[in-house]
Amino acid sequence: MTIKALIAGIPADRPVLIAGPTASGKSALAMEIAEAQGGIILNADALQVFDGWRILTARPSDEDQRRCAHALYGHVPFDADYSVGHWLRNVQPYLLGARPIIVGGTGLYLSALTQGLAEIPATPDHIRSEADALPLDALRDGLDAATASRIDLANRARVQRAWEVRANTGRGLADWQAETPAPLLPLSEATALVVDAPPEWLTPRIERRFDMMLDQGAVEEARAMEPRWDPAYLSSKAIGAAELIDYVRGACTLDDARQAAIVGTRQYAKRQRTWFRKRMRDWTAVSLA
Repeated sequence: MTIKALIAGIPADRPVLIAGPTASGKSALAMEIAEAQGGIILNADALQVFDGWRILTARPSDEDQRRCAHALYGHVPFDADYSVGHWLRNVQPYLLGARPIIVGGTGLYLSALTQGLAEIPATPDHIRSEADALPLDALRDGLDAATASRIDLANRARVQRAWEVRANTGRGLADWQAETPAPLLPLSEATALVVDAPPEWLTPRIERRFDMMLDQGAVEEARAMEPRWDPAYLSSKAIGAAELIDYVRGACTLDDARQAAIVGTRQYAKRQRTWFRKRMRDWTAVSLA
């Protein structure tokens, strides 16, 4: 199916959700839909919310933003904390205005939007510090069985979050999720698309995109961020950030940084595909190849 035919089948009066792995072309699809049918593009990527790493996180360019209305990109300071709860509060007002086209690769954001999010108390700093110091195996051992059966036990961020919830509240994350309120945007009220991106098609795109980032000034961006660099910041999880900081500091060659960033991006895309396959079975798969 061509992009034109795909867009022709999308009702122009319904919100659109677009999920997909990194570098799969989902942002370009969102812009095609916005230009053909109208609407505002809303970010659902956990790293593109931060200021500081615009090139490396592939935030929309100035030209992109002139072509279509965008929101929730780069609106959070690079050194701030930010969660799915923050994102839901930020996106809610936009659901009441112009037709939203919500695009991103953070499955948790999109699932929370369409399925609801439990109101879990914030984690105190001392519990987070304790969790930061524990190895992954110890965090896993501290989970209740119901929660452990539902999350990716190889994903430290997910495991640590679940451990922190139980340590802070005495209740497992699965227990909290059982009390989830109604979603802001039920799936039945939107056109939900997930981009099918097989590795043999996506890998060359990942390589080309990182080279394009280098051409666009990613190294200069890293030099600007280096004096403020702290690997503990959520924004520092941008793939390629740590590698380019190492290069700027003389700890590796640019080719080493490039290769490590590309491998990291491929691994991240694989985790995204796994999430979408397991959690987004009710979404419509589309091919942009």
